[in-house]
Amino acid sequence: MSFAQRWRDIRVGFERPFWVANISELFERLSYYAAFASLARYLHEVLHFPVEQTGTLTGFFGGLVWFLPVFGGTLADRMGFRRALSVAYLILSCAYFLLGSLGSPWLAPVRDNVPLVALVVLVLALPALGVALVKPSVVGTTARASKENVRSIGYSIYYTLVNIGGAAGPYVASYVHQRMRVENVFRVAALSVFLMFLGVLLFFKEPRRHDEVETASLSQAARNFWTVITNPRFMLFLLIFTGYWIVYWQEFITLPIYVHDYINPHTDTELLLVTGPLVVIALTLVINILTQKIRAFSAIIVGTLITAVAWIILIVRPTVTGVIFLLIVVALGEITLSPRYYEYISRLAPSGQQGTYMGFAFLPLGIGSLIGGTFGGFLIHHFGEVKHRPEMMWVVITTIGVLTAILLWIYDRFVLPKEVDKGVTV
Repeated sequence: MSFAQRWRDIRVGFERPFWVANISELFERLSYYAAFASLARYLHEVLHFPVEQTGTLTGFFGGLVWFLPVFGGTLADRMGFRRALSVAYLILSCAYFLLGSLGSPWLAPVRDNVPLVALVVLVLALPALGVALVKPSVVGTTARASKENVRSIGYSIYYTLVNIGGAAGPYVASYVHQRMRVENVFRVAALSVFLMFLGVLLFFKEPRRHDEVETASLSQAARNFWTVITNPRFMLFLLIFTGYWIVYWQEFITLPIYVHDYINPHTDTELLLVTGPLVVIALTLVINILTQKIRAFSAIIVGTLITAVAWIILIVRPTVTGVIFLLIVVALGEITLSPRYYEYISRLAPSGQQGTYMGFAFLPLGIGSLIGGTFGGFLIHHFGEVKHRPEMMWVVITTIGVLTAILLWIYDRFVLPKEVDKGVTV
């Protein structure tokens, strides 16, 4: 097919809801990662939470987002994508605005009557409700508003825009924080998703349903949940793989505080966090080509090991340059394993249950953030404030990552049914 023909297919192959939904997802990811990039230092330096609580709360913010989408698809299908997206963006705009206003005078009566930690937990939980509706709505719209011959390109566009939003978020946070108080990062995030709320209301039209299988009811979703958790082999794999995310999420949970407190207090930590998404955008295709001959599970082990040993860089070279190099290596580990992880899950799932299993593939991200938040907060407090040897926390983090890789290797050798991973090369 000629390039001109392919371009013509792309121009006419997507309905307007496709573009509205996917562009709105870019700004949703921008808002989320802007807030995530600034959250730890905001909680610690502005709201004066100790580092242990800061880690727990930051991990809670990142973790809950990955739990609720398991059931969000069912709600979005019944609400309709237009209503689900508009409600989601309204929730998100209110949540981010409240998050940036926790120290404001107008909230003083609430702070005087509600423990601050309880108020923060409530506000941090709200974005998860919005994201739980956004993701299935955007993916569902991509499916319904794309013609069959360009649908795979539609998902590529979706993935690219998500990564652009992930890179733009920390950059926006950096720009705002360098010129204004950090609270304004969350208000800009709120403005970003509020504009998407207006955009959905004005420009989004509910995409037509085709010959789709009806989405499961909430009770069926609960039964599907039970089906997954009663598969011991699958649950063991998810439990082991959680270790990877405990390690990975430290770049958002503890690394900004570590850089500010123990490397250089004048460092623009938000700008540093742009590094990883830029590497993902630039090198995903290249790395996938280079690793396409590797078995899926082997790629997962290699990616986990790369991410684990990356943190040694902070021990050997505790400088801002070392942090940039660390984030590049962590991104390389992510690129190596992420596409193959989802490929592996699809093959591990029993026949007819691939959709259910793919939904639960996100659970290690959520569990890893929740555990990683509390654990990372403990480490930076224990080794930094108590032992005054902050670099030792990265020895522990690296150990967890290496141990995860070893356990994955043992799982591959002795637990994984070989017929599942047979021929998983592309």
